Amino acid sequence: MMKQFRDGIWSAMGIVLFFGLGACAEDGPSERARWAAEAARVKITRDDWGIAHVHGKTDADAVFGMVYAQCEDDFNRVETNYLNAMGRLAEAEGEDAVWQDLRMKMFVTPEDLKQKYAGSPGWLRSLMDAWADGLNFYLARHAEVKPRVIGRFEPWMALSFTEGSIGGDIERVDLGELAKAYGAVRVAEASDDSEARERWPRTPLNGSAIRQDMGKFANSKDSGSVQEYEPTGSNGIAIAAANTAEHHALLLINPHTTFYFRSELQMTSEEGLDAYGAVTWGQMFVYQGFNARTGWMHTSSGVDAVDEYRETIEGEPGHLVYRYGSERRPVITKQISVPYKTSLYKAGLHNTVGAMAKKTFTVLYTQHGPLVRKEGGQWVSVQLMQEPVKALEQSFLRTKARSYKEFEQTMELRADSSNNTVFADADGDIAYWHGNFIPRRDTRFDFTKPVDGSDPATDWHGLMRLEETPHLLNPKSGYLFNVNDSPWNGAGESSLRKYDFPVYVETGVESARGVHAMRVLQGRKDFTADSLLAAAYDSYLPWFEGPLPALLKAWDGLGPKDEARLGLAEQIAVLRGWDRRWGTGSVATSLAVFWGEEIRRRVGEDAKKARLPMEQYVATRVPAEMLLRALQVARDKLTADFGRWATPWGEINRFQRVSGDLVQPFDDRNPSVAVGFTGSYWGSLATFVAHAWPRTKRWYGTYGNSFVAVVEFGERVHARAIMAGGESGHVGSRHFADGIPRYAAGDLREVYFYPEQRTGHTEREYRPGE
Repeated sequence: MMKQFRDGIWSAMGIVLFFGLGACAEDGPSERARWAAEAARVKITRDDWGIAHVHGKTDADAVFGMVYAQCEDDFNRVETNYLNAMGRLAEAEGEDAVWQDLRMKMFVTPEDLKQKYAGSPGWLRSLMDAWADGLNFYLARHAEVKPRVIGRFEPWMALSFTEGSIGGDIERVDLGELAKAYGAVRVAEASDDSEARERWPRTPLNGSAIRQDMGKFANSKDSGSVQEYEPTGSNGIAIAAANTAEHHALLLINPHTTFYFRSELQMTSEEGLDAYGAVTWGQMFVYQGFNARTGWMHTSSGVDAVDEYRETIEGEPGHLVYRYGSERRPVITKQISVPYKTSLYKAGLHNTVGAMAKKTFTVLYTQHGPLVRKEGGQWVSVQLMQEPVKALEQSFLRTKARSYKEFEQTMELRADSSNNTVFADADGDIAYWHGNFIPRRDTRFDFTKPVDGSDPATDWHGLMRLEETPHLLNPKSGYLFNVNDSPWNGAGESSLRKYDFPVYVETGVESARGVHAMRVLQGRKDFTADSLLAAAYDSYLPWFEGPLPALLKAWDGLGPKDEARLGLAEQIAVLRGWDRRWGTGSVATSLAVFWGEEIRRRVGEDAKKARLPMEQYVATRVPAEMLLRALQVARDKLTADFGRWATPWGEINRFQRVSGDLVQPFDDRNPSVAVGFTGSYWGSLATFVAHAWPRTKRWYGTYGNSFVAVVEFGERVHARAIMAGGESGHVGSRHFADGIPRYAAGDLREVYFYPEQRTGHTEREYRPGE
């Protein structure tokens, strides 16, 4: 069956049409003719939300068209993802990105990717060729678009970014520790002494520049926020046909990412491709979505798929060895250069000597991988999955699967290291697969910490077979879910059991969102698409179930004339009468969240040390005096920031999009829209991670619900969806912010999956380059 996926006619046939291309420096007549021929075999239909529905004669043609359409919507984000993936951000953003680039270059090199491209299956090479052609064709047709670095894309570059998650495995390597380990390195070709100084940047929460809009602030000393503790992740829910009113399986797709991290589109071909959903900018496949028969949702996995090793290094520089059993093996050294822009370049003096500089590092490797930090004076290496060809195969092939069996065959590639998968199909099946890449290890060792790299027993011993990994198919409960917590509660009474698996398959715990999901799903046999959507936006905040009664008890215990009792009487009355549900008009939500944030700031580290969930720690171990003092602080902060403590939540919690920049410039003077749902920390399934920013009092969201879809599988697939903001990244476009009102209200729009659904809803129909 896998061979059936891969076979097909991939040659690019058709009438060659010339569109008067503006040639790149390396373009030739034959290349321009090839682009024109590919474009002639592609049709792009933009619906009235700006969503691109791309049709190609072959799968390769569809890839050509869909990446062209993404460039139309936001080329900056497309390019930036590949600058990050190839370790070239500093060439665009300057010296602060050097360590981030070094981290990527330690694992990803052009030479290796070129070799892997040459050895790829022919069908996959044809997709990568079409991907590069679509990008280059776009640049040739849009001379006004000035790439920051990549003026020409090569097919092998597609292998640098093969899995659409917001944070890849490589980004688990701490930048600050990497800088400490390799920091005593001179700058080569620096323009002046100031450029030669080492500057260790703050580690962004999510790696790439696209993802730094949250990270830059959350790591700022000026933030005054504890939002860096916000649990990131996503919601995936599948409902079996037996638990629905129409006897059709249902799927909720609800990734929580940085806003504008993905595009929304449909790609179809005459070779059986027909996928709709969220596409991480610049990639050639639908990452989270559905076709006419199957749907898939990925959530971040707690599987241990990345391990660290304490290495015993001996010898002198140039003659280093490391211990492995009874052997002394030579440490591998590599010279890695990281170019970066200097202040001269940024000032516009691009051609000035010294406008570009570079740092050169001597990086050390053992058989486990690169040495990335030191701990107690001992080097630590990291080992992770490096299977870009298989990963790209799996990412694309699953979008063509037409049944559970076909989808499962793509999972046999075992090249998805960071995702759980929630699945539903038109046959009524629902399924869950845990992390797809799980190294087999000796359970005598604790792999959540660095293990002894000199002991061969700590090595990986192949991968767990697919049938050995946590998996559910059609559980008796009739539903399953994952919200980035452990899978041990993900199907009610039919859930997987922790003791059936090695400890390293899951390192997470149950979250407040997991508790919430259980409550809205169990015991129901009448789900519809509408009621599943209502469950996904259920406003209850279970985090407060323990802490809030503790606060009320603390107040009740005060004497009748106690100053704190009198001073907090109004606030306590509001919280006592609160139903623990968010809403734009809710004063209690504002007061509870500000109180909860203050408590987290005070005891967050203590709860971690006690290894207790924060809500349990607050409910059982925080002194009454501290609970009440935190409420006073919350009251006073609300009053200072908004003029009165009784401020409705919607006046604080806002969605604002005024710029197409990677980092939004938030400003209380600019228009914004009220959002009712909160951050996921409080147990809200619908998630909007917001906080005050420098020079703002209002809280503006940058993370959370990004693409939301509810899909019903019957004889025909029916879906509704919404994207944060709008499809276009261009401020002047009508589709820059047209989705915000629906997004804030949880009012999903109809998906025009079938061509006839686009009748009366088509804005434009064209071929790339027209």
